Amino acid sequence: MQILDGRLVAQKIRTELKRKINSFYEKNKIVPGLVVILVGDNPASQVYVRQKVKMAKQVGIHSKVLSLPKDVSFDKLKQTIQNLNTDPAIHALLVQLPLPSSLAWKEVIAHIDPRKDPDCLTAENQGLAWSGQARVLPCTPAGIMKLFEHYNITLKGKKAVVVGRSQIVGLPMAQLLLRANATVTVCHSYTKNLSQITKEADLVVAAAGRQGLLGKNDFKRDAIVVDVGIHRTVENNKKILKGDVLFEELKNGVSYATPVPGGVGPMTVTMLLENTFQLACLATESRTHA
Repeated sequence: MQILDGRLVAQKIRTELKRKINSFYEKNKIVPGLVVILVGDNPASQVYVRQKVKMAKQVGIHSKVLSLPKDVSFDKLKQTIQNLNTDPAIHALLVQLPLPSSLAWKEVIAHIDPRKDPDCLTAENQGLAWSGQARVLPCTPAGIMKLFEHYNITLKGKKAVVVGRSQIVGLPMAQLLLRANATVTVCHSYTKNLSQITKEADLVVAAAGRQGLLGKNDFKRDAIVVDVGIHRTVENNKKILKGDVLFEELKNGVSYATPVPGGVGPMTVTMLLENTFQLACLATESRTHA
């Protein structure tokens, strides 16, 4: 089994991205700007945000975190977003999910200017992506496609199964696989005989959000397995990360697999940075032609 090493591929992309950002600055004297709004004190979210800010600085993106209390009102959050929408130094605006239960994430995301939406979560950007006119692509699915590209994995004609149908991962993942000429099945919590379906697949993307959902017996021998799940758990008094797939079972059972951690996660963060740069380029281009 070959491991699809997200850390390795992400580092390669960030090295090239840093070069592009340097050239962009030399030409335009503009530094791409990213703001992450963090609501509440979710420990996992705090870890993710720190990682995003750290990597952004490494490639030359100006980034900052706006921390708001978990009981912040919708109106206050909306006003914060609108202020950032009109700030010309900010090219990408990210609201870290999940939000506290008092805030409906779709209503919050709806107030982000689509031209500053690096996660491709606004309705406008999702529509553009589905119609093949994307400003940027959703970070996790786009990162997975970059993994396939790096390892020369051809998707044309393959039977692909996506387990999960979220707007953030499952549905856009299915769309990108279709565009790559795979034959795609999307499974979800109401799917019957899930194991039977995944065992017939050449490629399985597990994005169900259920720890240990799939194991060796759920895949055919030469399958490609991509695990999007990230679950914090404790084993032997140590905090560790696990995925939707029982990775330790897969050795000598499938042809390719992503580990957790070190697989999809680094690619997601890296594509956020790539998208921030792309949005900065589009903003600069539109101002030049204004």
